[in-house]
Amino acid sequence: MRTDVTLQPDGTVHDNEEKRPDSGRRGFLKWVAGGVGALALAPDLLKAAVLSERYLLFYNPNTGENIRQVYWTPRDGYIRESVSAISWALRDHHNDQVKLFDPNVLDQLYAVQLQLGLGRPLNVISGYRSPSTNWRLAEGSRRVARHSYHMQAMALDIRVPGGRVSDLYRAARGLGAGGVGYYPRSNFVHIDSGPVRYWS
Repeated sequence: MRTDVTLQPDGTVHDNEEKRPDSGRRGFLKWVAGGVGALALAPDLLKAAVLSERYLLFYNPNTGENIRQVYWTPRDGYIRESVSAISWALRDHHNDQVKLFDPNVLDQLYAVQLQLGLGRPLNVISGYRSPSTNWRLAEGSRRVARHSYHMQAMALDIRVPGGRVSDLYRAARGLGAGGVGYYPRSNFVHIDSGPVRYWS
């Protein structure tokens, strides 16, 4: 079963159950479950992996916000308040517009954390982009897609402070899930929950 969530006008999150399987998510979560034993994980992440709860640890340099949030547990599934809080932290910082994030890309970010064994926050330098913000950025750079997954709250641009962007790229690509873009000159990696594809 797949659980999706919808942001309501009052800011709450509504679960929508779908009966079709999501083999992409199953594949990379299976990888996480199978690969955790071989990783040199930080104690907190190791505990989270053993308990099978998923949490995100990131810093948004655009807003100065730190997030450390359990967003999924075996008992509760996706936690409504947590997904809302994460989505707010990943809002369009140009105009404070917010859109509920796709749980698939949150799971990808979680899996990257596990693979790298990070005990410190990743930096998320771009989350949701409103259509007006994306249009303005696309006008100024050919590297910004006009129909970006950022506008659907399905994409994140991330970096590891003090870490190598090549290691981050390998970790993201190793998941075999979604899109992964490598931007070494700008020191970040793009991940999204669209079709599997890679570019640099």
